[in-house]
Amino acid sequence: MDNSLPPADELVLVDRELAQLDARRSQLLARRAWLIQVLYPPLAAAAPLHARPPVADSTPRSAQNVLLTLGGTLLTIAAVAFTLVSWGSMGIGARATVLAVVTGAALAAPVALLRRGLVSTAESVAALGLVLTVLDAYALHRVALAETDGLGYTAVASAVLAGAWTAYGSALSRLRIPLPVAVVAAQLPLPLGVLAAGGGSTAFAWAALVTATADAAVVLWTRPVAVRITAGTAAAALGGWALLTGGWLSLVSPWSGAPLLLAGAAVALYAAWRAPAFAVAASALAGLAALTAAGGLLRTALPTDWAVPGYVLCALALASVWRVGGTAAAAAAAGGTTVSGGRGSEPSGSAGDGSGASGAGGAGAGVRVPRGIRLGLAGAGAGVAALGVVWALPPAVAGLLGPVARTTDVWSGEHAVRDLISYPATAVLVLAVAVAALAALPRLWARCGALALAWALLTALPVSSGLPYAATLALQLLTTAAALGLAVRPGLLTRGLRAAAAPAGQPGTGTPETGGSATPQESGPTAGPATPAPAAPAAPAAGPAVPPVHGPGTPWPAWAPRPQAPPREPATVLGRLAYTGGLASAVSAVALALDVRGATFTVLGAVLALLTGVAVLGTDARRVVSACGAVLAATGLVFAVAAAGGFEDHWTALALLLVPAATAAVGARAPRPVALAVEITGGAVGLLALGIAASRPAFLALALALGGVIAAATAVRPERRRFASWTAAVLFLLATWVRLAVWDVTTPEAYTLPVTVPALAVGFLRRRRDPEASSWTAYGPGLAVTLLPSLCAAWTDPEWARPLALGVAALVVTLLGARFRLQALLLLGGTVLAMDGLHELAPYVVQVVGALPRWLPPALAGLLLLAAGATYEQRRRDARRLRERLARMR
Repeated sequence: MDNSLPPADELVLVDRELAQLDARRSQLLARRAWLIQVLYPPLAAAAPLHARPPVADSTPRSAQNVLLTLGGTLLTIAAVAFTLVSWGSMGIGARATVLAVVTGAALAAPVALLRRGLVSTAESVAALGLVLTVLDAYALHRVALAETDGLGYTAVASAVLAGAWTAYGSALSRLRIPLPVAVVAAQLPLPLGVLAAGGGSTAFAWAALVTATADAAVVLWTRPVAVRITAGTAAAALGGWALLTGGWLSLVSPWSGAPLLLAGAAVALYAAWRAPAFAVAASALAGLAALTAAGGLLRTALPTDWAVPGYVLCALALASVWRVGGTAAAAAAAGGTTVSGGRGSEPSGSAGDGSGASGAGGAGAGVRVPRGIRLGLAGAGAGVAALGVVWALPPAVAGLLGPVARTTDVWSGEHAVRDLISYPATAVLVLAVAVAALAALPRLWARCGALALAWALLTALPVSSGLPYAATLALQLLTTAAALGLAVRPGLLTRGLRAAAAPAGQPGTGTPETGGSATPQESGPTAGPATPAPAAPAAPAAGPAVPPVHGPGTPWPAWAPRPQAPPREPATVLGRLAYTGGLASAVSAVALALDVRGATFTVLGAVLALLTGVAVLGTDARRVVSACGAVLAATGLVFAVAAAGGFEDHWTALALLLVPAATAAVGARAPRPVALAVEITGGAVGLLALGIAASRPAFLALALALGGVIAAATAVRPERRRFASWTAAVLFLLATWVRLAVWDVTTPEAYTLPVTVPALAVGFLRRRRDPEASSWTAYGPGLAVTLLPSLCAAWTDPEWARPLALGVAALVVTLLGARFRLQALLLLGGTVLAMDGLHELAPYVVQVVGALPRWLPPALAGLLLLAAGATYEQRRRDARRLRERLARMR
């Protein structure tokens, strides 16, 4: 080793370098230890495991309650048994002494127990004392007041006990049992007193209502939750019974039931005013009671047919409270009145004080009805009005479906007997009033309801008014025309509508995100007042919505908020609703017009014109449906003309082909969706024509040929070329086959050659355009259509001409396949040629085999097997080369 330094100097240098490396390694190890400590802090030492105390089956408090309950129950049972069984074995003094001592001890013991903090024990003993007071009352009746009436004594005793238990519970306020029990006992005095006095159902209902009123007062002006729950339950039960009795009385004796219902309505309305949480339910109940009372009184003064309209008018008057309350509130706001909100979003008057009065403002500011009360009253009125509308709908259903369910022959001149002739004629009045009420509301749902009920009114009018046939038909046509006209131009229906509130973050919502302007009205059945919202700073313009990326910081996809769809345009909704009604009226009018020949032509022509107009002037799906309906109406006209002219079925089928011809012409100029729908409908009519012409094969062939002409004319259009050209080819082929069948042609080549020649031409053109195309795809179907049926016919043909012609054709096909290296031609031609040759040689082979000795066939078979075995490898190579050559062919 050649070194420039002496060995001693070099050794010193190496030692110095190794020392530096050791120092650097120590620094890196220290740094590595610090990094590991930072990245992976050591786990805190696990806390030592302490033995957990055994879990008790029940807590001390629950065990104490169970013991106290069982003890009190046993003492109560013992007291009842003593009073009922052992009472007669003691004297009057002993009886008084026992009752006084035991009852006094039971009622006094809770005082001492409460001082020591034994509340649960005091509750159990107090419950026992309350039961003993009931037993005392029973014992007093049995011993001293046995002659007293039981119901009257029970009423008085329950009143006394209720007062005593109320005083006892008030004195010992820490006890929770006495006051609710006192409330329960207070439910009995008035009802039982009425029954004891011999009062009827009306008096009993009044007693129940008065008791329920007292219970409502307890709910409103007491604090203990148990007392309020008990009183509320009792008030609901007794008040409901009273109102149900009043409703029954309004049917049998309105003047007796009306005061009861009105009194119950007043109580419920006052409870709604004072308790905003139950304002909607209580005010709805009050509204129903008031409507029942008012409707019952009107029913006594009006004829029977006017009873339902009376209820509906009262219901609409009650529903108008929503607008009246909103108008009063708006006037108060306009006068500068400042209203402080109650609970949550409730206006003044729905807060806990229940005053319901707005502050004093300018002139015109009055009492503002809380929103909950207005909503409940309006809901009650709207519900009753809806029931009245449902009552008025059967004539509309009969007017729509009556003509469809035919009971007479077409063009017989007879008209089916109308249903619901005896139905009250005031049903149309109910519908008219409902239409007027809904039309006055500037809301989309109300406008939709008004439109639907107006259509129902026009449909029910002939049934309710008993209009003659001509007037009924004219009215249905007018209804159809009006509905379809509104479907095309729904602007008349949208006048006065308020813009619907769009979802947050979309234009026109009036939210700070978009800075749009919203209509300052509160949502509800109608518009109410709304205080202006403070101005918010404009948010930056939002870009396109980007779907959230789900990850650890985003909610699950199933719970993630989804973007709301934008609200539909009112014109679109109303237009579609009107269009639906127009179509229904058109179908009903056509069904009704089938009674008379002239009416059929008139109605079908009118419907055709109307639907054509909608298809030309309408939008969206209405154009497509109208175009299809127009095609069907034209088909009906063709049928009507054929029936009027006495055409036979096959002539009618040829006449029906005018419809697909016309649709093909219209489809060339119509927009794409309409054109497609029209052509599909025309094609369906064409299939119907072919089905009708099937009874006469000659006319079926003519109809198929005409259909092919129509399809070929349609194929001129580039967008229909592919489908229409194939359809035309199929129709022409079917027409040829049907014509050949009519001429009793049984030669299969007459049926197959018309298919083979075009198919081979199409395959040749495809191979020229795409040389890589397979010969099986280009020529296989066309050759198979002729060769295979001809081969089957040749095997059953005793003559020599067909097998000879087939063999020549197969030989030509085979040679062409070998020349142009086409696999389909070679295999199909060779197979058919071999089968045809086998068929021709089969008789001679049979004769030769029959003339040979019997030992010769096995000998020849053995020689053949020996030759195959000797040249087995060569034959395999030949077969492999043949397969490869065939695989290289197209």
